[in-house]
Amino acid sequence: MQPQLPDSRNENILIYVGSELLPRQEAKISVFDSLAQGGDGVWEGLRVYKGRIFALDPHLDRLLDSAHAMAFTQIPTREEIKKAIFETLEANGMRDEVHIRLTLSRGMKVTSSMDPTKNQYGPCLIVLAEWKAPIYSRSGIRLITSAIRRNPPQCIDSKIHHNNLINNILAKIEANVAGVDDAIMLDIYGFVSETNATNIFLIKRGELLTPHADSCLPGITRRIVMEIAREAGITVIERNLSLTEVYTADEMFTTGTVGELSPVLEVDGRRIGSSETGPVTQKLQQLYAHLTENEGEPLPF
Repeated sequence: MQPQLPDSRNENILIYVGSELLPRQEAKISVFDSLAQGGDGVWEGLRVYKGRIFALDPHLDRLLDSAHAMAFTQIPTREEIKKAIFETLEANGMRDEVHIRLTLSRGMKVTSSMDPTKNQYGPCLIVLAEWKAPIYSRSGIRLITSAIRRNPPQCIDSKIHHNNLINNILAKIEANVAGVDDAIMLDIYGFVSETNATNIFLIKRGELLTPHADSCLPGITRRIVMEIAREAGITVIERNLSLTEVYTADEMFTTGTVGELSPVLEVDGRRIGSSETGPVTQKLQQLYAHLTENEGEPLPF
């Protein structure tokens, strides 16, 4: 089958790899790179709105914190990373409706190995910017519950935003087989954690509920939504949530940079609320859109 790009404009993009911009077909890493050897890297997703990168510094904070927690050495500075991002966007003429996958690998090894002492070249920075709209339908999404559990902190801390995503990929496969958009992942105690790609929020009797950020990623969009909800006078509660509470919620939505705020219409065949975007979700979508249109790091070109 001939591959088809979701957006044809991305066929000729330039991608930043290591220290240079390369055409899409030439943008490659070594077979000795830690990403190929063991998924050993950290990453962030960023979005560009009308000449601004939204929440750039919080994302860079998390990237640098994750690299430090993973004991990376020779980590590039914040300014070096920003420079690479700006260069990539300018080279591609990108100022709006753009998603950036920012990856920092531990870098190349001198021989095939899981041992980080074999990484003697320093980290490899990758800036992959694409024209990409939010990935979910604005009318809403359907979910199932995955049999794959989200990693607990005693296995790997979800606060490290790492590239080893096999759990999430297996959950997404289950969603694909079921013909739905994504899959809810539970923690090892059976409570709701997040989906394979996004954080989860429920609305019940006007209160906004979300799982503790123990086994789930404490997402940046998640945090922003909690802040704007409180400012709007909505009660926000973090606690353990069961699947029964999901099925009986008045409203439900997911959050993430790549999908923004996405209403959930159905889970495991159960209708959520009226099976439409509810009033609280709509209000938070509007408040979030206002932020993305008016805040962010201005592009210097």
